[in-house]
Amino acid sequence: MMVSSGFLPTGSLIESLIHISNGVSSMENDLPFVQLRNISTMIRRIKLLSSLFEEIQETNGPLPPSSILCLTELFSVIRRVKFLIQGCKDGSCLWGLLQTDFVSNQFHVLVKEMGRALDILPLSLLNITADIREQVELLHRQAKRVELFTDLREIQRREELLQLMARNNDKNSKKKGFSNFSEVKEILSSIGLRNPMDYEEEIGKLEAEAQQQAGTGGLIVVSNINNLISLVSFCKSILFSDEVSEKKKDMNKQLSTSSNRIYNHHSSSQSMILNIPDEFRCPISLDLMKDPVIVASGHTYDRNSIAQWINSGHQTCPKSGQRLIHMALIPNYALKSLLQQWCQENNIPLLDSTPSSISESERSSNSNSKRKQCENAVDHISATKVSADAVKMTAEFLVGKLATGSPDIQRQAAYELRLLAKTGMDNRRIIAEAGAIPFLVTLLCSHDPRIQENAVTALLNLSIFNNNKILIMAAGAIDSIIDVLESGKTMEARENAAAAIFSLSMIDDCKVAIGARPRAIPALVVLLKEGTPAGKRDAATALFNLAVYNANKASVVVAGAVPLLIELLMDDKAGITDDALAVLSLLLGCSEGLEEIRKSGVLVPILIDLLRFGSPKGKENSITLLLGLCKDGGYREEVAGRLLMNPRSIPSLHSLAADGSLKARRKADALLRLLDRCCFQSQSQVG
Repeated sequence: MMVSSGFLPTGSLIESLIHISNGVSSMENDLPFVQLRNISTMIRRIKLLSSLFEEIQETNGPLPPSSILCLTELFSVIRRVKFLIQGCKDGSCLWGLLQTDFVSNQFHVLVKEMGRALDILPLSLLNITADIREQVELLHRQAKRVELFTDLREIQRREELLQLMARNNDKNSKKKGFSNFSEVKEILSSIGLRNPMDYEEEIGKLEAEAQQQAGTGGLIVVSNINNLISLVSFCKSILFSDEVSEKKKDMNKQLSTSSNRIYNHHSSSQSMILNIPDEFRCPISLDLMKDPVIVASGHTYDRNSIAQWINSGHQTCPKSGQRLIHMALIPNYALKSLLQQWCQENNIPLLDSTPSSISESERSSNSNSKRKQCENAVDHISATKVSADAVKMTAEFLVGKLATGSPDIQRQAAYELRLLAKTGMDNRRIIAEAGAIPFLVTLLCSHDPRIQENAVTALLNLSIFNNNKILIMAAGAIDSIIDVLESGKTMEARENAAAAIFSLSMIDDCKVAIGARPRAIPALVVLLKEGTPAGKRDAATALFNLAVYNANKASVVVAGAVPLLIELLMDDKAGITDDALAVLSLLLGCSEGLEEIRKSGVLVPILIDLLRFGSPKGKENSITLLLGLCKDGGYREEVAGRLLMNPRSIPSLHSLAADGSLKARRKADALLRLLDRCCFQSQSQVG
C-alpha cells in the first residue's frame, strides 16, 4: 500500500540524532594526544550536523520519506564516530601511536560515508534556514573531497619510538639500553605520559589491550604489546626513581627476605639485598626472572616457572585464569634486554638464560639474532618499511623451521604462519614470497593432526590474496587439500579444507581445475552431510562457486547434493538456508538438476513459506526456483496448482512484487503472470 500522506513520522529518529551528536560534541574536552586533529575536525563536523538536526526538530513538521534513509545513515555514521573517538580516549596512547595509519584511515572512511549519506539528503525539501543549508552544503563538498590525513608529527614520534625499542633490544649494540633518557622522556611526554600516575594508567591500558588481543591478534602482536609494557615500566622506574624511592622502602620492609634476595653465586658466604622492580619478578615465583617468556594469554613468566606449571598438567594462565589456546612459550626479548641492563647497573652477574628446551643447533648466535628480530616485528601495525622488513624476517625464519625443524617445531611454525596470515594482504604476500606455500602443501600429508590442521588453515588464510591462489594451485596443493577434505585428522581441518576450496574457486580457471578432480565435489557433499553448521556452510559455498561453471553442475547433482540441500532448508540448527537455496537455484540450470529437484515432494511448500519468512536473498532464490519449476512444461501445472491452492502464496508474491529487491520484483511479476495464464487456461478448459 502507498502511504497517502507522503510523509513518515521522524520524531524519535531526530531526537536520537540530536542526543548522539551532543554526546560526540561533549567529547571535545580532554582530548587524547594521539589523533588530535582527526578527532577535533570530526567533532566540528558533527556539531554542524547537530545544528541541522535541532532546526529540523524546531520546525516540528513532517519530513519527506526520501530524507529518512539519509538521516538513518547519518545516525549510523555518528554512532561509529563516537565509538572510534571513545576508543582513542580510553585506549593506550602508545598502541594508538603505533596504529596511527590504521586509525587515521578509519576516520577517513567515516568522513567518506558521511559524504555519501549527504548525497541523498533532499535539502530543497527541508524547511531550514539558508545559513544551515549553506553550512550543510559546504560540509557535503568538503566530505566528498577530503583526503586521508595522517599527522606527520605522530609518524615521526612512532618512528622514534620504534628506533628506541630496536636500539634497546639490540644485544649486539655496544651501548645497551637507552643512551639518552631525556630523549625517551620527551617522546613519552609528547603523548601525555608526564607523571607516575600517567605511566601506571598507560601500563593498565596496554595490559587490557594484550588481554583483548590474546588468541585473536596473534602471538607477535601480543609480544609487541608486552614489549611496550616492559618499556613503559622500565622508563617509569628510571625516570621517577626519586619520587618512588620512599614508597619502595616501605614495601621492601614487608617483602619476605627470600623473595627480595639475589645470591651472588661467586661468593656463597655473601648475599646482597636489592630492590627488584615488580615488572622484573616472575608472577609465580616472585623471584627475578632469568628467561622471560610470553604465554598465549599475553602474560610474561620466567621460563622454568611456567614450564613447571604447564608440565604439571595445568592449561590455564596462572595470573588471569584464562585457558591457554596453545602451550608455546615466546621469548620476551625486550624485557630480557631490560633485565640485563638492570643487572649490569646493579653489579649482578649476568644471568644464564639459555632455554633448556632449545636444541644446540638453535643456540647459535645467528639463529638467536633472527629469533629476536622476528619477535620484535610490529605486525600489521604500520605500513612502514620497518614493519614490512620485520614481517619478512619473521616469515623467512618460520619457513626455515618448516623446512628443517622437528615435528614439534614444524607444528609451532605452521601455527605462527597461520596467525601471521590471518590479517593483512601485505602479510599474505610476504609469507608467499618467503616460500612458505610449498612447505605448507607438504605438511598437508602429515600424520600429526595439529600440523595438518595448521597447514591447511594457513593455506586458507594465504589464499585470500588473489595472486596466492595461483601459487597454491601451481604448487600442486589441490589434490592434498582434497585428501584433507575427505579424511582429515580433525573436523576443523576438513572444514578449513572446504573453505580453502571455496577461496581458490573464486578464480574461473580454478573452478575448472577443481571440478575436474573426481573426488572434490563428492567430498564436499559428504561434508555437507557430516560437518558442523560452519562446515556445512563452507561446503555449500564451495559447491556454489564450483556450480557457477556449467560443466560442474551435473557433477554436483550426481554426487547427491540436491536431497541434502533440500533437507538443510528444513534444518534450523544448520542455519544455511540461504546458501542451500543459492546452490539449488544454480542446479536448476542443468537438466539433471531440474529432474532431481522435481522429485522432491516437500520443496514447493517450503519455498512458499520462505516467500513469507525468508531473508531478502532467500525470497529471491525461492522465487527463482518456483519460476524455474513452472517454466518446465511437464511440471508447470502441478507446481502452479500447488501455488494457487496455498492461500499464502499469492499474497506473498504480491508483497514481493511491490516491496522486494529489483530482481525479486521482476521474478514475482513473471510468476504472477504465469499463474494468471494457468488460471485462464484452466477456466477455458472448464468452459
